[in-house]
Amino acid sequence: MLPNTGKLAGCTVFITGASRGIGKAIALKAAKDGANIVIAAKTAQAHPKLPGTIYTAAEEIKAAGGKALPCIVDVRDEEQISSAVEKAVEKFGGIDILVNNASAISLTNTLETPTKKVDLMMNVNTRGTYLTSKACIPYLKKSKVAHILNLSPPLNLNPLWFKQHCAYTIAKYGMSMCVLGMAEEFKGEIAVNALWPKTAIHTAAMDMLGGSGVESQCRKVDIMADAAYCIFKKPKSFTGNFIIDENILKEEGIKNFDVYAVTPGHPLLPDFFLDEQPAMVTKKADSYGAVPELKEEKTQPPPKARSGAVEETFRIVKDSLSDDIVKATQAVYQFELSGEDGGTWFLDLKSKGGNVGYGEPSDQADVVMSMSTDDFVKMFSGKLKPTMAFMSGKLKIKGNMALAIKLEKLMNQMNSKL
Repeated sequence: MLPNTGKLAGCTVFITGASRGIGKAIALKAAKDGANIVIAAKTAQAHPKLPGTIYTAAEEIKAAGGKALPCIVDVRDEEQISSAVEKAVEKFGGIDILVNNASAISLTNTLETPTKKVDLMMNVNTRGTYLTSKACIPYLKKSKVAHILNLSPPLNLNPLWFKQHCAYTIAKYGMSMCVLGMAEEFKGEIAVNALWPKTAIHTAAMDMLGGSGVESQCRKVDIMADAAYCIFKKPKSFTGNFIIDENILKEEGIKNFDVYAVTPGHPLLPDFFLDEQPAMVTKKADSYGAVPELKEEKTQPPPKARSGAVEETFRIVKDSLSDDIVKATQAVYQFELSGEDGGTWFLDLKSKGGNVGYGEPSDQADVVMSMSTDDFVKMFSGKLKPTMAFMSGKLKIKGNMALAIKLEKLMNQMNSKL
């Protein structure tokens, strides 16, 4: 862990989405130095599924040694942003650091993303970041510290990162393009950088996306807080960078990254937008700005001896079904499997007692999953994590993502039998 130096004592840090997760972790790290934290977030009353409000975060910040100003801010509302900035300047005398952390996510493809979700992601991620930056810049210009930090990824133009969740990628890349533009526009006055994690980070949002058991593949929010702290200590001349948490901490001399793991020694899930996964090796682009070409992984056809592996997997799944599982799941899954022993299969967890079989289900499927037979068997036997398969493009999902996540939880229960 990175020790505090006291450098942020008396600094005012304006953080969007600071009531929980990474935003709150950055706030607490700065608070230990004696910083003033403006908690600009939506949650004023406790959320049924997500812990924390702006007021509980404020109490934690005070306990850590900082001063806190909780402000109800939906970054889609320009007036709420302006009001929070005015209150911050009135209470603390200025703004030294802005962290654009508020973000909305929907990992759905083009046809499966409702317009309401598209608007939410564009308005929170890109527009919200732009407007909050615009409101804070006049005060940041007067600061000796003067940092804007957007929690957004490097601008990776590999098509893989667009094809599964185009709207989300556009919205996150909009935040990164703010870094590109504003770093140049305010060079010498304000440092503008982006920070992104190398691995998945365990937050309440990650639990909702990845389902139970995902935390063992994640690092704690502390790694992002320490990385952000490193950036805030840098001079204004350190600008226009797309920083990966682990890299900057290595530069600071951190060698033991196990302290950041939720489960030390457990394999970690790489985060989105970073081409470091075996299933997505890219050829180096020959010229600047060229879109990297994806190497197709040559999948070996499964040997003849395994031709009944899919059928056997479904037989074991069928034997594992119960009324309780059906009651808890309430979904019909369709599998489009390519390769030997492939074709269309279904898993009905809606009808009494549940059912599996070859062909299409009698009721319309809630979720359609497409993959190779080999990956299907690996997935149901626990050798391939569905989250990883989806992120690396081996698994395509159409339909209800929440129900797809329910199936992953079910697989975790069945793995011991497969």
